[in-house]
Amino acid sequence: MWRFIGFRFLQAIPVILAVITVTFFLVRAAPGGPFDQEKAVSDQVRAALEARYQLDLPMHEQYFSYLEDLFRGDMGPSFYYPGRTVNDLIFQGLPITAELGFYALVIALVIGCLAGVLAALKPNTAQDYVPMSVAMIGICMPSFLLGPLLVLIFGIWLDLLPVSGWGNSAGDKILPSITLGAMTAAYIARLSRSGMLEVLNQDYMRTARAKGLPEYVVVIKHALRGGLLPVVSYLGPAFAALLSGSFVVETVFQIPGLGRFYIQAAFNRDYTMILGTTVFLSTLIVFFNLLSDIVAAWLNPRLRYQFRK
Repeated sequence: MWRFIGFRFLQAIPVILAVITVTFFLVRAAPGGPFDQEKAVSDQVRAALEARYQLDLPMHEQYFSYLEDLFRGDMGPSFYYPGRTVNDLIFQGLPITAELGFYALVIALVIGCLAGVLAALKPNTAQDYVPMSVAMIGICMPSFLLGPLLVLIFGIWLDLLPVSGWGNSAGDKILPSITLGAMTAAYIARLSRSGMLEVLNQDYMRTARAKGLPEYVVVIKHALRGGLLPVVSYLGPAFAALLSGSFVVETVFQIPGLGRFYIQAAFNRDYTMILGTTVFLSTLIVFFNLLSDIVAAWLNPRLRYQFRK
């Protein structure tokens, strides 16, 4: 098991290094620069600004200098927010983004697992077709369409929920969390349905029924642990995807999270903020993938045996 964890960590190093390298050169290859939105300045002032942020160095020197600072945990200063570092901005927006992602994941788990399990109990019936059809709609409907639609219905027409902001009120969190978690709920519903169908047709399930156990005991005690294993394996990537995919939702609902900083950095060519956010989110994705594999191995004895070999 420890050999597997160490191997996965070693695999993560070149992946993250590749993300850093590709992002670094792509950002600088894009048209425009971090000071193009400023008022007209003299050549001397522009040269001083570029020297201040080491933009006057050759590209390869900028790259290795950035790597050196990054390995020390320093993501550099922000070009768009004078006097603020990328570390400060990330840790300012991360708690809000993480809270939004957590609520979205809870909603996705409750709705997705419930729909998937109910569909698997009576396959090829209306109890199966209806939730799976809704799940397909959830997969096909992007958040930039679902968000404004929920705002229109529940915020404007029915006037039940706030349409923007992220305060202490629970109402502020309902629409953004549903918007962000809808697609994940649809994927979880399909995964839980397929996993439950596979487990319910196993020999030991027929043996449990033959012993006279009630159906709810068979499902809850014997089927859920194996049937929801695909969902457990998906949770790590799902939460990482919710964190990294909240940009649109935060923009639609005016939430001051990490996503809004990232969008502003992209518009203003804030190189260090784009790089820092990308590296940070990439590291989270790798970490949650590893975590989900460890949990799946803990739940599945066969996987633990394979890791020990």
